[in-house]
Amino acid sequence: MLPLQAADRAAQREQFRTALAAASRPPEGAWKKLAQGLDEAHYPLTPYIELAALRTRIGQLDRGEVERFLARWPDTLPASDLRGAWLRELARRGDWTTFRAFWTGSGDRELVCDELQARLAAGTKLDYTADLDALWQGVHALPGACDPVFAAARTSGVLTDTQVWERLQRAAAAGNAETTAAAASLLGGADRAAADRIVAALRDPATTFTKAKTWADEQRAREAIAYGLARYARRNSSAAETAWADLESRFKWDAAQKNRVLNALAVYRATSYSPDALARLNALPAAAEDDATREWRVRIALSGGDLKETLAALDRLSDTQKADARWRYLRARALMKLDRKAEATPILTEVAREANFHGFLAADWTDQPYAICARTLASDPKAEAALAKQTDLDRAFEFRELDMLNDARREWDFAMAKLDVNQRRLAADLAYRRGWYDRAVFAFSADPETQQLYEQRFPLGMEAQVKREARSAGIDPAWAYGILRAESAWMTDAHSSADAYGLMQLLPGVAKQLAKAEQLPYSNAQDLMNPNLNVQLGTRFLGRMAGKYEGSPWLASAAYNAGEAPVGRWLDARGSLDPDFFIETIPYKETRDYVARVLAFSVIYDWRMNGKALALSSRMPKIGQAYQAPTAATPRKAVVCAAAPAPAVAAAENSH
Repeated sequence: MLPLQAADRAAQREQFRTALAAASRPPEGAWKKLAQGLDEAHYPLTPYIELAALRTRIGQLDRGEVERFLARWPDTLPASDLRGAWLRELARRGDWTTFRAFWTGSGDRELVCDELQARLAAGTKLDYTADLDALWQGVHALPGACDPVFAAARTSGVLTDTQVWERLQRAAAAGNAETTAAAASLLGGADRAAADRIVAALRDPATTFTKAKTWADEQRAREAIAYGLARYARRNSSAAETAWADLESRFKWDAAQKNRVLNALAVYRATSYSPDALARLNALPAAAEDDATREWRVRIALSGGDLKETLAALDRLSDTQKADARWRYLRARALMKLDRKAEATPILTEVAREANFHGFLAADWTDQPYAICARTLASDPKAEAALAKQTDLDRAFEFRELDMLNDARREWDFAMAKLDVNQRRLAADLAYRRGWYDRAVFAFSADPETQQLYEQRFPLGMEAQVKREARSAGIDPAWAYGILRAESAWMTDAHSSADAYGLMQLLPGVAKQLAKAEQLPYSNAQDLMNPNLNVQLGTRFLGRMAGKYEGSPWLASAAYNAGEAPVGRWLDARGSLDPDFFIETIPYKETRDYVARVLAFSVIYDWRMNGKALALSSRMPKIGQAYQAPTAATPRKAVVCAAAPAPAVAAAENSH
């Protein structure tokens, strides 16, 4: 197929939009005239027009209409979408015979359960291992379509009491009250009553603990209290401590139950930096310890400035934890503080070989250049030619051109499932070169063999604007890039569960106030999906945030993620700590990791723009110390690849 002229494709896009809109509304069939010619011109999104029309009348479709569409567009996402919608409609109708005729398998749990219902309707007996086990594992709620399946499995004895209790206990240990309740509903008699106690302990622990004072000392009763206390400790460690003090002597706890409670109390007393936190952690039985308690022992010791205790806590980490750059770096820093430089330097030298937050800091302490080994992606003309013929990928790129990004990503994922490793890498690079940066960021960051493709993983998109807006806001463009990359990974339409929008993840309320103050156009949250406006507002917000912390980018990053109020509390409690120690003692894991990630990304973006990078430690002024954003004249560190020159990433490499 010869490439279309830009004007031809632009006309087709406009025609597609018009026909697609018409297909979803009356009068029925009006879209056909509007779509005339698109099929013959091989416009890649043509099947979506008829799909929209069919879906609007899914309740009236007959089998023949569906079969004709599937035959016309085999092995495509539109066909898969129609099949899924049709199967749901057949399930609603209870037409299980036709359902089974159209069933080809699915990863959709609702449809999987519908198919199991179809088999039950046909008189087939289910098998737990083959049919139910994959659904039953985990702790997440199952779709409503699964309820009659598991009810039937219980009635027939395929799902046993033991298996129900296993799921219930997994959910309770995870603090998932809804899944726990769903599992409890499958039990009866005394088991149901015991299970309901566990549900109540998760949902209303305070009331349950009051009632528990009158309970008989039974295994399931103790389990309910232990699960409830572990959950309650997360919300209110002091209240959970009080409840445990009242209930501990009333019951004969087994080791697992007691350790669950002691572990939770120790961890959540630690996360709130309670005065007794270190004593609680040190008093834990060995069987009650896990990675979380070991890490928090380090943080509590560090927060109190007890460096000998910090080293002792580091010694108690697991071997896997000890290998992590974070803890190796902190060990070296504690040794330096204790004037044991000869022991610290070899550790820092080794950590400095890593291109991450702690590696960059280690390089600063030992006056080494940053070790960033960039690689390129090897070309493969044959594979690239095959990609050019991949119609699913063509549809993905076309949806992106239309700014229909959810549809674009769905087609992208559908296409990737058909490609080999080499083709997926080339497709991600093609997306990068076409400006669809988030596809490259996600693809290459997830693959250990491609994480050194820094150009694709850290795109310099909108470079002129980012630099201009950042400097106008009085901040470093590399920091602005670091925030953008950490917030959205270049997804222009990112929308978080906290209701933040766009590249720099701004809250609508903040954006509205900021736009008014800065005299920028803004009407509603959807405006934040405009990358240009988002960067304008985001950089200005960063500038204002930095101003509240004497220009400090690391503190402003923490506030950008967690909010000013928590950062204020942390400063009041631990404001005398060195910045690297303070960051490690941030109670929120998300914020702790976020600050480290943003600062590391800032180094990488500085290097991408300037060939050298501002010292990471210079981005971390001591608390209370003024900070000025760097300029082009600010001295920067060299970046080298300590190993031999990094080769190109081959088409398909052997795994590590």
